[in-house]
Amino acid sequence: MPDGLQAYCRECSAEYYRQRQEAKGKKVREKVSVPPGHKRCPQCGDVKPHSEWERNKSSADGWASYCRACRAERNRASYFKRKYGLTEVERDELIASQGGVCCICLSAPAAHVDHCHKTGRVRGVLCFNCNSGLGLLRDDPDAVRRAAAYLEGNSWKPILVAPGVYQLPS
Repeated sequence: MPDGLQAYCRECSAEYYRQRQEAKGKKVREKVSVPPGHKRCPQCGDVKPHSEWERNKSSADGWASYCRACRAERNRASYFKRKYGLTEVERDELIASQGGVCCICLSAPAAHVDHCHKTGRVRGVLCFNCNSGLGLLRDDPDAVRRAAAYLEGNSWKPILVAPGVYQLPS
């Protein structure tokens, strides 16, 4: 309008917008009153105090878009998808197919996705110790075999050739 004001009040404009969107088959969420010092999370739909939100200086209100719990969940899901090409459901299916335990030690709960660093292919889900052990051995099968032989006591046990003369196995 020439005076800079709209023809309809804010409530009437909002109602008209809601009706147009519903006519198009789109869903418009209902307006929820949020008390001062609180914010509504679009993922969980809960109204939470600012203490449950991260700061974000670039947003209009200075707070993150999602509450801490939902943000952590979204970050975890996007990490698995970005790093391994897995959804959380696929990872959980992998863990269930292993019986919920690490495939190497068969005792600790499986929690860490193991993958080939050359191809990026996911091999399974291991416990922290087994996954880091493979990583420290640089995913080298020969190094793992030598480590197993060492632990069994076969690899570095010196052989007595003559009195005072020992030979290490090759």
